[in-house]
Amino acid sequence: MRRQSFTDDTVDYAAVGATQAHDLMQYPPEHSVPAEDSWRIGSGEERFAAAGELLLSWAPLRTGELSITDVRPAANAGYSGVGFDADGAPVAPSSLEAEQRFAADGTPFVSPGAGVRLHGKVDGHRADAELRVISVFEEPRRVGFILGTVGHSIVSGEELFAVEWRDNDEVWFVVRAFDRPTAPSYRLFTSRVRRRRKALFARYLRAISPLYSS
Repeated sequence: MRRQSFTDDTVDYAAVGATQAHDLMQYPPEHSVPAEDSWRIGSGEERFAAAGELLLSWAPLRTGELSITDVRPAANAGYSGVGFDADGAPVAPSSLEAEQRFAADGTPFVSPGAGVRLHGKVDGHRADAELRVISVFEEPRRVGFILGTVGHSIVSGEELFAVEWRDNDEVWFVVRAFDRPTAPSYRLFTSRVRRRRKALFARYLRAISPLYSS
């Protein structure tokens, strides 16, 4: 049985928040290809804090052949993002500090409702897309955000990025995603979707942990 979903007219897919669901890999949104991976990137509070800062300054999308432009805060200044329960179902909005933060180059940090344009190539194919931040979470031992496609991409779907400081003091970088191919070549050959996703994960990992090579 597939999960229930709700429609957010700012994104081009219905299953908003499905990357939060524990059974994503078994029951992905219809016609979507799921993916998840995690990597140990160090240990201790200092490593956790540093990786979290990198993550919230858009580092995964600003590495190698990828870049971002036109970072726009939510049109509604009071927007606080979407909250989700353990199954990925929407609940009360998440809460965040109100003050906007900025990266060293002046780019606004990830914030709920923000829009951004992605540019670049992955595996020889364009990675251009219009994206929106669905949710941001900043917890004592977990930091991250969910990003959804708005349009102009060869796939439609969602990504969850998280840095976790676990009870054994290890710090892990976690990425979960689902992609519904929209370009004809990707609809016909879903192996290309998986290959593209693998290449994206490798880029994200290099951005958060440059010394981690495999």
